[in-house]
Amino acid sequence: METRNPDHPTTCTFCELIHGSAEVSICHEDADAIAFMDIQPVNNGHVLVVPRVHHESLQEVPEELGAHLFRVTMRLANAIRQVTGCEDMNIVVNSGAAAGQDEPHYHVHIIPRKAGDGFDIPLPFNGSEMPDRTVLDAYAVQIISALSDPVRDGGHGGHGGHGGHGEHREHRGADARETERTETGSADAPGVAASAARPRTTAAFRADRMVQTPVFNETMSSRGAVAPSTSASRRERVLSAEEGPHGELRYEPRIQTDDTP
Repeated sequence: METRNPDHPTTCTFCELIHGSAEVSICHEDADAIAFMDIQPVNNGHVLVVPRVHHESLQEVPEELGAHLFRVTMRLANAIRQVTGCEDMNIVVNSGAAAGQDEPHYHVHIIPRKAGDGFDIPLPFNGSEMPDRTVLDAYAVQIISALSDPVRDGGHGGHGGHGGHGEHREHRGADARETERTETGSADAPGVAASAARPRTTAAFRADRMVQTPVFNETMSSRGAVAPSTSASRRERVLSAEEGPHGELRYEPRIQTDDTP
């Protein structure tokens, strides 16, 4: 598999390890990922999970590859727990210089932990103050908007890598447009009224959901029964209305035939 991309730097320690240019202790490898022991471990069993193709940061990793790397990480974490006897561990990604990334090749740390080992990731961070709830809500809304806005995240390679997820978005957009044309009629096809693509009104939706309630007629013969003779008197049940002692209307059924006036 090709392990270089157009933005590959001149030198990359992890790429050299993947190409066999230096000693490395590999504990997992497949077509897309490789995992090896950290040469400066926090504790024994410290493993790095690395994509074979060079991606510098989390922002550049295609979504499908990122999901695969995390699946590998979960499998390795269970194996490391059995080997080291450490029930606790940190799964760490340092993406970018400000986040402490020391190698320009995206990687995931699996760090088995022991009490008193001296390593610390101080979270929650004591140097910050708790923001007002309105600030947290405002950021949550902005994040939701960014997730649902294809234009906003379409320009970043991180959720598409080099033609990865971005192409999937384009395919999904094309599929959605094709579905819309199928349901409403193509706007480009001749003879199709422009109103065909307009959204239906509330009244139209209600009309679609209207059902006609059947009315039972006692004079109708049941299925399979013999129709009554035309000479027989026709009998119908009708309601007669009479005024009650307190001025109310009382409805009482009575049988009416053709002979009844």
